[in-house]
Amino acid sequence: MNIAVNTRLLLKNKLEGIGWFSFETLRRIAEQHPEHKFYYIFDRKYDESFISSDNIIPIVVGLPTRHPFLWYLWFEFTIPRTLKKIKADIFISPDGMLSLKTQIPQIAVIHDINFHHNPHQLPFWVRKYNNYFYKRFAKKATRLGTVSEYSKSDIAKTYNINPDKIDVFYNGANSAFIPLNKKEKNAIKAKHTKGNDYFVFIGALNPRKNIPGLLQSFEIFKNSGNYNQKLIIIGSAMHLTGEINNTLTKMKHKNDVIFTGRLELDELRLVLGGALALVFIPYFEGFGIPLVEAMHAEIAIIAGNTTSLPEVVGNAALSCSPYDYKKVAENMELITNDENLRLNLIDQGRIQRENFSWDKSAERFWKCIEKVITEIQHNKNA
Repeated sequence: MNIAVNTRLLLKNKLEGIGWFSFETLRRIAEQHPEHKFYYIFDRKYDESFISSDNIIPIVVGLPTRHPFLWYLWFEFTIPRTLKKIKADIFISPDGMLSLKTQIPQIAVIHDINFHHNPHQLPFWVRKYNNYFYKRFAKKATRLGTVSEYSKSDIAKTYNINPDKIDVFYNGANSAFIPLNKKEKNAIKAKHTKGNDYFVFIGALNPRKNIPGLLQSFEIFKNSGNYNQKLIIIGSAMHLTGEINNTLTKMKHKNDVIFTGRLELDELRLVLGGALALVFIPYFEGFGIPLVEAMHAEIAIIAGNTTSLPEVVGNAALSCSPYDYKKVAENMELITNDENLRLNLIDQGRIQRENFSWDKSAERFWKCIEKVITEIQHNKNA
C-alpha cells in the first residue's frame, strides 16, 4: 500500500502534543511495516531525523500552512494533486484535517474539539475554519481516531458520528522522562529557583490551559503561609495571552513565577523531574501528555477534573475543578506539607502509567489503519 501522511506538524524542536503523537506513532508504524510505503507530506523543509526508516518517502509541497486560508488551499488543492501523483491508497491526517475533494479513503485523528465548545478561546479565522470544516472532515473520513474515551464520546455526540467509526489510541510519554536522584534535583533547583522547591506547569500558553487560574491559585497558596516554593511555567506563548499578563501584574508574588518559554527535551525532563508536583488544570483537554510524563518522572500531580483528565490520571493525582482556585491552592499546601501523600500519589502514578505507552499507541493506530486496508481490499475483490 502507498500510505500518504500529513506530517506538516513534524517541526524540529517545535513538537507540541499532536506533533509528538505524529512522531512517536508514525515512526513505529513505518518501522514495523516495511511492506508498505509511507509518503510523509510536508509543507516546508523537513528535518532528516523524521525520516527514520527506508520505507518513508518525504515530499515537500505547497506553501507553509501558517493561516486558515493556506490550510484550505493545501488540503483542498495541493493534497488531492499530490495523492493522485503518488497513487496513494490511503491518506492519514494526525491533526484531523482532511481533503474534502479527494475520493481515496482517509483517516483523521481528531484529538479534541475544544474549538466547538470554546470558540472564544481561538483567533477569529481559526475558529471559523475549525467549526466549519471539522464536522465535515468527521463525516468524510473512512475512520476516525482520537486519544481518549472522553474525546470519542464527545466527537460522536457533537458530530452525530457512529462511535463504531472511532478508534481510541491513548498518548504515551518520551522515554527520557525518568526519576531524578537527589543530586540532579538539587542542581536543577539551584539553576532555576535558587535552590527552592517549585511547582511546574507544561503546555502551550493559550486560554484553554487556564494559566491565569493557575497563577491565581499559586497566589492564594503563597498568601496562606510562609512558603518559599516557586512556580515554573514551561511553554511557548500561542495566542490571546493578555489575560496571563494582566493576572501576573496584579500578583504580590509575581517574582516567584518563572516563565522559561519552550525547553528542549534534555532540560525539560530535568525541570519536570525536579518539581514538587505538576499542576495541570486546563479547562479542556483531549488527553494531557504532561500528566503521563509526570508519572514517569515520578513526581506528584495536581490535576483538573474535567473532560479527559480523570480518565488519564486515575488515582494518581489530587483532582479538583479548574475553576476552584482556592481548592487548587489547598492541594498545593497538601503536596508541600505531606510527604506521605506525595509518595502515595507517585506510587499510584507508577500503576497508572502502565496504561499509556507510545508502543501501545502505535499498535492501536495501526489496527485502525488495518481496518481501512481491509475495506480497500474487500472493495477491490467485490
